[in-house]
Amino acid sequence: MNMDLENHKLEKRLCREVGRAIVDYNMIEEGDRVMVCVSGGKDSYGLLDILMKLQQRAPVNFELIAVNLDQKQPGFPEHVLPEYLGKLGVKFHIENQDTYSIVKRVIPEGKTLCSLCSRLRRGILYRVADELGATKIALGHHRDDMLQTLLLNMFFGAKLKGMPAKLVSDDGKHVVIRPLAYVPEKDLTRWADIRQFPIIPCTLCGSQENLQRKQVGNLLREWEKKYPGRVENMASALQNVVPSHLMDRALFPFETLRASGVPDDNGDKAFDDEALPAQSPEPFVAGNPAQARAVIPIATTEAS
Repeated sequence: MNMDLENHKLEKRLCREVGRAIVDYNMIEEGDRVMVCVSGGKDSYGLLDILMKLQQRAPVNFELIAVNLDQKQPGFPEHVLPEYLGKLGVKFHIENQDTYSIVKRVIPEGKTLCSLCSRLRRGILYRVADELGATKIALGHHRDDMLQTLLLNMFFGAKLKGMPAKLVSDDGKHVVIRPLAYVPEKDLTRWADIRQFPIIPCTLCGSQENLQRKQVGNLLREWEKKYPGRVENMASALQNVVPSHLMDRALFPFETLRASGVPDDNGDKAFDDEALPAQSPEPFVAGNPAQARAVIPIATTEAS
């Protein structure tokens, strides 16, 4: 196998998928100043790397500024990101805020720190965006993060709610974008190895092995291993919502629904067993839109 060729294909695929997400959701516009949040993990490194490549060929002019929030976790190598970003030649800002002490003081010993930590981090990053004049805030969440959030909200929050590719903050002042929305985590892992990013581990706050998000992530990876294409189908489903076949009365007027005598392609056929193929008609190929829309059957022996 020609590794240079494979690496080039991966680079093209990453740029294509990020560019597609940007266009689909109008994430970046002429004159934007995009604040790219860089944590030191593979995803945010990959995001910055790809956006810098796209910046050179994009039909619109936009500015990038990388921002890292140093939360003062014990053992955090504070020299790594400034040195790396300085070598890249990208504008950057390091924000120093000791949120670690706050989280440790508030959260009881043995409890998960991530929820409070993320809320504090979000507030600080919004303030920094204001100070830097950023018009967009880019986060490094990828396709698998979005699916994990969907399942977590279903399993533990009783909501059919995911992680949007683009949103406006609660205060109405900031636009948050996720350009990696179409990118699978495995591609970012490979890209991080190829580019040899100086990864900073996210375990400085202590072991987080039993996080629900981590367990759901393992579930998705196991599904993809056993049933190739299932995760891709789930991602496609986020863009193919049929409100009339859910149960949210705020989205569809069930109360006023009456027989009209007019056929409906989205009618009860959707519930017929024969609408589901007995098996995938051909091996799944990543990036094949037709197969991405196909339904991958769930084995009857799988645990519920």
